[in-house]
Amino acid sequence: METAIFPSACFYDNLLFMAKPTKDNRKISRGRPATGTAPLVGVRMPESLQVGIRTWAQHQPDNPKLATAVRRLVEIALALPISPGPKSESRRQRARDMASEAIDKLADSAVSADEQADRKRQLVKGPEEFQKVRRDRRK
Repeated sequence: METAIFPSACFYDNLLFMAKPTKDNRKISRGRPATGTAPLVGVRMPESLQVGIRTWAQHQPDNPKLATAVRRLVEIALALPISPGPKSESRRQRARDMASEAIDKLADSAVSADEQADRKRQLVKGPEEFQKVRRDRRK
């Protein structure tokens, strides 16, 4: 019986080691360069709002793109002091009238009208300790 010789066995001893190719460590990036590492926030806004933002941006010295203009406007808005929204004058007057009626119902009828008005004024004005911390009054 004859044994078959495997053809690749003939070349087993003749291994040829090729030199490894030199690697270039530069990163080859394709496409658009990265603009930042902050997370993207998508916002839907009507066309009229976009027109207003673009109009504002045109009046800036560097005429920023829409995204940059939105970012700047948000930064400007966050830098503003937070204050309670203005109440309409009619709501303020209605509150004054309701407070006046409630104080009149509780008033002591035994004292003079001047004394009642003085007491009412003190109630509405409040104690001196709290007058400085009230937000609805200008300093």
